[in-house]
Amino acid sequence: MKEKGLVLQLSRGLYQLPDASFDTHHVLAEAARLVPRGVICLTSALAFHGLTDTIPSLVWMAIGSKDRLPRTDTPPIQFVRFGEKVLTSGITEHKIEGVRVRVYNPAKTVVDLFRYRRSAGKRYRKSPGLNLALEGLREALRQRQATPAEIARYANEAGTWKVVQPYLEAMTTNA
Repeated sequence: MKEKGLVLQLSRGLYQLPDASFDTHHVLAEAARLVPRGVICLTSALAFHGLTDTIPSLVWMAIGSKDRLPRTDTPPIQFVRFGEKVLTSGITEHKIEGVRVRVYNPAKTVVDLFRYRRSAGKRYRKSPGLNLALEGLREALRQRQATPAEIARYANEAGTWKVVQPYLEAMTTNA
């Protein structure tokens, strides 16, 4: 079928009809199909929820701390390892092009951006940075996609409350 042009091979084990229409989040559906236990996170989740103008150059995906690192070439995926408790909380499921895609909710995404705000060290090699975390926090509150209480709960759960608290208080003081 591939040789006859009836299907296109997107990557190993992933095929598509040549005349299929693409959703704006098509790359997330591809990533979810290739890594079914992964969860879309950080910049990719922020863009999915419409909380940033940044267009991620790769798909950010969270996997378990002991999960095998999947080998994929297309789409480009940046894997982040989360502990079991942090990995399983705040997940929402969406259907994109008929594929079940797991994405962190806006409040959890903002807290994760604060966790990965640094740029130094091996763990933070491709960190989105503090500016994106602040933009996500501001937009999540402004668009009412997350409440301060939800953000505080996820920050406590992830152990980043001391980092998030001053920014959250500053953005909600005159709200």
